[in-house]
Amino acid sequence: MLKSIEANFDHPEVNKLLTKHFIELRTVSPEGSTHVLDIHGLKNPTIKFWSLWQNDNLFGCGALKFLDKEHGEFKSIRIHDKFRNKGYGIKVIEHLIYEAKKLNIKRLSIETGAGKFFEPARKLFEKCDFKPCKPFAHYKEDINSIYLTRLINNE
Repeated sequence: MLKSIEANFDHPEVNKLLTKHFIELRTVSPEGSTHVLDIHGLKNPTIKFWSLWQNDNLFGCGALKFLDKEHGEFKSIRIHDKFRNKGYGIKVIEHLIYEAKKLNIKRLSIETGAGKFFEPARKLFEKCDFKPCKPFAHYKEDINSIYLTRLINNE
């Protein structure tokens, strides 16, 4: 059974997954091109965060940052190592889109890395109909970043 829990940063497994995500992305992104948020950053009131569970096993997490009332940005999408390459990335994105629709978001965007490490993420977003776009919000042109966006239907 799939379940999502909002803002449970203090759960040991969630905390461990987010800490690993933060450390790993800091090590593979050049200084000045790292946009990963730590747990404190994810607690910003403009961000909603969910952990996703299959039965009692944490399989991933993701966050939605409000850029304005109709535009949201995905942050901190991470799949637990045990669940990689098994379709769980799409489940996280589908959940975030579902939550965005409930919040009347009409456009979703994401910044991800341009390097080889980020290739699986880019393929996942492409599979979920995200298309390249110009930098949005506070982002600037950066050879180490790829910017993607898509409209969502709120019906």
